[in-house]
Amino acid sequence: MIRLGTGRLHRIVAVGAHCDDIAIGAGGTLLAMSRARPGLRVDAMVLSGGGTEREREEHAALAAFCPDAELRLTVHKVPDGRLPAHWDEAKAAVEELRAQSDPDLVLAPRTDDAHQDHRGLAKLMTTAFRDHLVLGYEITKWDGDLGRPAAYQPLSPDTAERKVRLLQEHYPSQRHRPWYDREAFLGLARIRGIECHARYAEAFAVTKLTLNLGD
Repeated sequence: MIRLGTGRLHRIVAVGAHCDDIAIGAGGTLLAMSRARPGLRVDAMVLSGGGTEREREEHAALAAFCPDAELRLTVHKVPDGRLPAHWDEAKAAVEELRAQSDPDLVLAPRTDDAHQDHRGLAKLMTTAFRDHLVLGYEITKWDGDLGRPAAYQPLSPDTAERKVRLLQEHYPSQRHRPWYDREAFLGLARIRGIECHARYAEAFAVTKLTLNLGD
């Protein structure tokens, strides 16, 4: 398996259309990065759920997923499932985040995600953060939109199991969903692990990547 390193990461941005998107798509990666780099700055932003129970869940969850990190989280109030109708509000939120942060890495939804909120946010991110490495995470859902990813973050069994435990612990409002269970989360991680010669992994899409392989 070909491996490319990013160099030293000091600051990352992680965004989601909904509370729990970041944790589902990149929770294992956040755990691994936070443990490897104490003091890592994580600027997180979620478009919907502000002022609700879901915002409280998100604050507690991301604090657990980013141990020893300097976490800053903002949760906005864009209505769930209505991002296209609230494009200006979403765009303003992304532009504000960009003005406040110049990260080494951006974690965001995939640009080809079937959910309109995920897809809309992804397109805003690749425009606002056009000079940054943007990795598009994947979220299992009814739509069946999982594709063939280009990048993988291997996860140790301990990290994969911890991710699943934290998802169950911190998002009780989502437990009723038929796809929100241990088998779904760990099963996808196992498949992605097989694809990159690891036990478990999270996978990402890369819209654009510039290499530095010499002059």
